[in-house]
Amino acid sequence: MCALSFIRERSGTAAAELALCLPMMMALIFGSMEGGNYLLTEHKVIKGVRDGARYAGRLSFSNYDCASGTVVDSTARDNIIAVTRTGQIGTGGAVRVSGWDASEVSVTVSCDDTYANGLYRTYGTAPRVLVSTVVPYPSLLGLLGFDTRGAVVRAQAQAAVMGL
Repeated sequence: MCALSFIRERSGTAAAELALCLPMMMALIFGSMEGGNYLLTEHKVIKGVRDGARYAGRLSFSNYDCASGTVVDSTARDNIIAVTRTGQIGTGGAVRVSGWDASEVSVTVSCDDTYANGLYRTYGTAPRVLVSTVVPYPSLLGLLGFDTRGAVVRAQAQAAVMGL
């Protein structure tokens, strides 16, 4: 008779169901938060390189050297990197993504002589600036002890120099 009453007992059912469902619910919650954080970080990095390329495209032609593929003026290069990382020219401003270092931003110049008419007729080439970066991803799961050291966010954007 004692065994039959134990089988019919229902007082711990909710606790057992919670114990079975809790790991899956936690994985869904943390996975959703991590996915949203990744998309937000990716958006910030993409917006940063686009802003940097647009800013670089509006600088003077004299800032670029087509032969070497570099930005001649170091102040202009530093400003492109600052606009990419912070959205502001010069020093100061908060970095868009924590841990985004200036050394992780690359600014390269390429030139094409097929567009030697119109705006570029006096220069003979059309300089284009490519701003690219690889940023370490600041993972939320990394704060909980998971190894996320290899996770990165990559982005690049290119703009034609207009010399405005």
